[in-house]
Formats: sequence, structure tokens, C-alpha cells
Amino acid sequence: MNTKTASISIIISLILSALLINAGSQNSIMVNGLPLFAICAPIGFLLHWTFFIPSFALKTDHYFDLIGSTSYVLTILTVLMLNPSLDTRDIIIGSMIIIWAVRLGSFLFTRIKQDGKDVRLDEIKTKFIRFLNLWTLGGLWVLVTIGAGLAAIASNISLELGLLGYIGIGLWVFGFIVEVMADAQKRQFKKDPSNKNGFITTGVWSWSQHPNYFGEITLWTGIALIAFPVLSGWQLATLVSPLFVYLLLTKVSGINLLDAIAEERWGADKSYKEYTERTSKLFMLPPKKS
Repeated sequence: MNTKTASISIIISLILSALLINAGSQNSIMVNGLPLFAICAPIGFLLHWTFFIPSFALKTDHYFDLIGSTSYVLTILTVLMLNPSLDTRDIIIGSMIIIWAVRLGSFLFTRIKQDGKDVRLDEIKTKFIRFLNLWTLGGLWVLVTIGAGLAAIASNISLELGLLGYIGIGLWVFGFIVEVMADAQKRQFKKDPSNKNGFITTGVWSWSQHPNYFGEITLWTGIALIAFPVLSGWQLATLVSPLFVYLLLTKVSGINLLDAIAEERWGADKSYKEYTERTSKLFMLPPKKS
């Protein structure tokens, strides 16, 4: 991505964010004359832009994921504190997002401190506009991903959880467990010196080449299902959350970049080719028989 494209990306991100904030603010609880959704939605952008400045000055990506997870936590804590009429759905959604953000954020921060850097960001962290675009996309990621959950907590509608809510809880729990297992198994694999420069093919990684991403998509789908019953009108646009996560992780910053790196490292390795042929790219499926 060149500077011009990155600049256009920033503008598009801001336009999309403004549209989503407008949509999510419909049927929102009002606080001092302002929709609660609109008050909380910009928090992610403000944090990302604030920490972009020292990160660019130091040419470091060490704090990118940490600021992302912090944005989720602060946004949810803010909406929970400002909502005068919390119900069970609000507390469940808020707790799920905070638990996920604290777990993933601490894991990613520890990982990058141990690994030293994120190889995907080596080039762009020295380019002002391209790096600013990354941090702006980080703010957009937070807003769109959290959108359905945030809109539900800020909604002026209160209903019993119902069947859809319990299905959503089940999906979130399943996705969270898969993501945690995937991260733990890969970290344990890397700790073994004999696996240096190797690739993991065991555990949940034998059922999916990217089980952590599968878990991520699944848990956000669960949150969208819990949120759905109390959303109406333009608020429904926030349900794009799991689709956004899917597209971002499969087409933008996740699978495509990691697969390119893996192909460069192990493309000539017969065992790697066999692994990719028998293992599902994303969804958790039993390995194909040879």
C-alpha cells in the first residue's frame, strides 16, 4: 500500500465510522442530550491516535495490540457506567468483551515483547501515513467489531435473553475456548527449541490452519446474536461486526499475510504442503485422510 492509497483508506475509515456512529445511535439511551452510543464510540480512535505519535517516533509496534484491547475495555466500562438502567444482557455482553479483550491483549503484548516485533509491520512502521492508516484502522476495527455489543448495551430497549441469547452465549464460550487453546498450544510449541523454524500441526491446529481466527470470528458472532433482539432500525447495521471480523482476518491483516509468510518459509517443504492439503484453512473440521 502506497501513501496515496493509505490516505484514501484513512478518509474512508472516518466516513464509515461516522455512518456507523449515526446508525448505532438510533434508539440509544440519551445522556446529557447525546446518544450514549455516540459518546462511547470514538474512544477507540482517540486512544489509537494518541499512542500513534510516540509509536511512530520510536518506530515501534509494541503497543498496537495493547492499545487495541485497552480501547475495548475503556469503551465498555464507559457505556456500563453511563447506562442508568443496566440489565442482564448488558452485563453479559460487557463482561464477555472485557474478558476477551484482557485475555487477548495481554497475550499479544507478552508475545510481541518476547518475539521483539510483528514481522507484518516491519515496513510500514517507518512510513508516517501508512503507519497512521494502521492506527486509524485499529480504531475502526474496535468500533465496527464492538458495534453490535455497544449498541445493545446503549439501547433503550430491554428484553429477556431468550433462546437466541443463550445460543449466542454458547457460541461465545466455544469460540473463546478455541482461541485460548490455539494461542496456548502455539506458544508451547514455540518454547520447544527443537521446533525452531517449524510449524505447528497438532491440537486444534490439526483441525484448522488458523484456529485462533476461527475462534475470534465465532465469539463475535455469538455477541451479535445476543445483541440482535434489542436492536432495531439503523442499529441493525452494527450487526456487520462478525462479517467485518471475518473479512479483516481472512482478506486484510490475517490469513492472507500469514499464508504468504508461511509459503515463503516452508513452501518447498513437503510436510508443510501435506499439512495444508489435509487441514481446513479456517473452519474447525476433521483432518482429511491421506
